Amino acid sequence: MNNIRNFCIIAHIDHGKSTLADRFLELTGTIEKRKMTDQVLDRMELEQERGITIKMKPVRMIYGNYILNLVDTPGHIDFSYEVSRALRAVEGAILLVDATQGVQAQTLTTLEMAREAGLKIIPVVTKIDSPLALIEETKTELAKVLDCSVEEILEVSGKTGEGVEQLLKVIIEKVPCPSDRRAPPKTLKTDDSGNFRGLIFDFKYSNHTGVTVYLRVFGGAISKKDKLAFVASKRKFLPIEIGIFSPLEIPTETLTAGEIGYITTGIKEPGIALVGDTVVSADKNLLALEGYLAPKPVVWASIYPESQNNWNDLRQALGRLSLSDSSFSYEEESSGTLGRGFRCGFLGMLHLEIVAERLRREFNLSLVVTLPSITYEILDKKNKKRTIYSPSQFPNDGEILKIYEPWAKVKIITPADYLGEIIQLVHRHEAIVIQTETFGGNRNSLELDMPLRELMRDFFDEIKSATAGFASLSYKITEPKEADVVKMEILVAEEPVPAFARIISRLRLQEEADAAVEKLYKILPRQMFTTKIQAKALGRIIASRTLKALRKDVTGYLYGGDITRKRKLWEQQKEGKKRLKEQGRGRVNIPPSVFLKMIKKD
Repeated sequence: MNNIRNFCIIAHIDHGKSTLADRFLELTGTIEKRKMTDQVLDRMELEQERGITIKMKPVRMIYGNYILNLVDTPGHIDFSYEVSRALRAVEGAILLVDATQGVQAQTLTTLEMAREAGLKIIPVVTKIDSPLALIEETKTELAKVLDCSVEEILEVSGKTGEGVEQLLKVIIEKVPCPSDRRAPPKTLKTDDSGNFRGLIFDFKYSNHTGVTVYLRVFGGAISKKDKLAFVASKRKFLPIEIGIFSPLEIPTETLTAGEIGYITTGIKEPGIALVGDTVVSADKNLLALEGYLAPKPVVWASIYPESQNNWNDLRQALGRLSLSDSSFSYEEESSGTLGRGFRCGFLGMLHLEIVAERLRREFNLSLVVTLPSITYEILDKKNKKRTIYSPSQFPNDGEILKIYEPWAKVKIITPADYLGEIIQLVHRHEAIVIQTETFGGNRNSLELDMPLRELMRDFFDEIKSATAGFASLSYKITEPKEADVVKMEILVAEEPVPAFARIISRLRLQEEADAAVEKLYKILPRQMFTTKIQAKALGRIIASRTLKALRKDVTGYLYGGDITRKRKLWEQQKEGKKRLKEQGRGRVNIPPSVFLKMIKKD
């Protein structure tokens, strides 16, 4: 154990974590130079396309006499739950900062998480080879944040490899080994009692071998012959395979204390293996290690198959996806308009986008995704409290006494030149500025309190647009506060469409109603009869447009003669459309493409 070092790389999104990991793999000979590709640990197609890390990846490297277990983590705020799990599996963290951008909002968030976990922090400035790099300024900023000297901060280039070998030596020197009793008090201690205990930080599923758990071993050793058990589910099993990541799964004879590896369990039922559970020797009655807090969904959206014939396929796909993404949750629901589907919980808008895209690509499904919403607490006039996940469940305005919605504490770091535009945006999104301060040279840091509803209403995109991409943002959910919001329904042919319902601020009610009706008026195909498109809120219609009917020219073959002949044919056509509507065949069928266009921003 004295020669093992477990560490992760944490940073703001796009600050070069995966590129630095590539150089580590190359320098330690873990991957041959001819087989190296960019961002080799990002194996998911979406990760390679977008150039971001979505799932954390463990990898084992050999450097001299030392075993280095690296966990590459995501940088986007939506995937901070992945980062929190990685931090529990290691003793040290490289805090990486891009020399061309300086300390960003997510840098501070991940640093706070690493400090809470009690890890040894190694500050590093990267991209020093760039002509735009402001190395000394960035080091000064980082030293101020960490309260350390500028000399302690290392300089590297993930692109050229400069300074990477020196960084590896510092990791060996400064990161405590798993058995080091000087490790910070908040980290889980690795014991040498001989009793096997491993903490599950991730898992994956295969049709052939069932669930494979990824774990950090905190005590004892196992081989393939040892019978194991999950503490939470009390399920016993005999491993099919055990091994390490290098970076692909490499089978080994044993897994020992301090190591990071995997166990293929052969279990194919869902709900047996859980992130945060402890794997122990089956013949020992051992206690579980302290696990992780269950992630709380921030954004909710309903997902329906385009055709109800594919409902079972969607259910199986969601089940498979939840086995590889433990922060994703779903449950069955039904809608009169869209049929049977699932209400799904996500950690943010990017998480929603990634899950929907994976369902379409990996499982070849055509989907209808409703407008995303957040969770509301409703206190009705009978003094009963209930939680609302979907706008379609929202009670009528007259039944509500109070509404509570989650708020977020938001941190924005921006160049001072854009401060004016940001302040305007902040007020438009009902945020309250708590404090502003100068942050490293010509930059400002803003702390805000704002409703989560407004944060999810394109606030990220608008901030990036207003600052030409230079601002960065991070947030954390805080206590709910009373809200002044109302439910707005969209009626088509006087029937409400649940997928179009939304909860909006009373201040923007008329503006949103007009915009929604106008958008639907432009994209809804014309029907055989006149169709009203209306927005309803507070018990009344507040916006309306009428879509004219498709009309055959029934008088086209007539020429000359009395006008009454034409009027007679028009009246017959009118009566026919009226009968069509009365007989129930006049329902409007809304194509899935219309739902998708209504959700997407123009």
